[in-house]
Amino acid sequence: MIMVCATASVVVLLAIAVFIFRESLPAFGRIGVLDFLLGTEWNPQPVGDQTPQFGILVMIVGTVLVTAGALIFAAPLGIGCAILLADVAPHRFRRLLRPAVELLVGIPSVVYGLVGLVLIVPVIRQIGGPGLSLAAGIVVLAAMILPTITSISEDSIRAVPRAYREGALALGATNWQTMWRVVIPAARSGIAASIVLGVGRAVGEAMALVMVIGMATAMPKSPLDPARPLAPSIALETSYASGLHLSALFAIGVVLLVFIIVINSLAIVAFRRGARA
Repeated sequence: MIMVCATASVVVLLAIAVFIFRESLPAFGRIGVLDFLLGTEWNPQPVGDQTPQFGILVMIVGTVLVTAGALIFAAPLGIGCAILLADVAPHRFRRLLRPAVELLVGIPSVVYGLVGLVLIVPVIRQIGGPGLSLAAGIVVLAAMILPTITSISEDSIRAVPRAYREGALALGATNWQTMWRVVIPAARSGIAASIVLGVGRAVGEAMALVMVIGMATAMPKSPLDPARPLAPSIALETSYASGLHLSALFAIGVVLLVFIIVINSLAIVAFRRGARA
């Protein structure tokens, strides 16, 4: 039964991948892979005699910037919260904070987007930007992936055998040295997995970013400028797309799929090197 379920999961994933690739072939064939990936103009429904433009370099840059920015904030905070919950905080505090973290994981992304639109965007507008910007997207996305990183990292830290801690303390290490030099290295594979899952959610997030990032088809020059990631572009335009435009959106899905495969592959390589170290 377990084998049947596992095989069914693989078959479903392969079917989805094949369907996306098949639907994207007209776009890759008519536009060209390099022109599609390196083009900076996205104008699928031009006015008058203009030629439709399908270049997603601006979207790729937007995705990389908002994901990297969110990780810069969320990864250290998430690991720090995990250490707090696993080893530092009193038991009563853990009993209150852990359910709150688990609750944050399950909040729909549109709620994060609404909170960002009401709270974050006006603050950025007062600083001097347009409000709907890359900075707003980074803050909202960091808040979204922070609970995931915290929860999985905490489980990994708690799974480290207690003998590791006791042995380090017996040798004269302080609590901080034990955590930094013994516990964190022993839990690094789980912590890395939490970061990979956070990256996966960040790359594929759509609705929250649609609400706060501005969705401008121009290269952002500063964090206060609007940006346009890949996944929100699919969510924004699928409802009215047709023909080559729809195929181009499926091609964006292929690019996102390749992103996730590359991220997971790098994580697997890192895990194997860590296991051999």
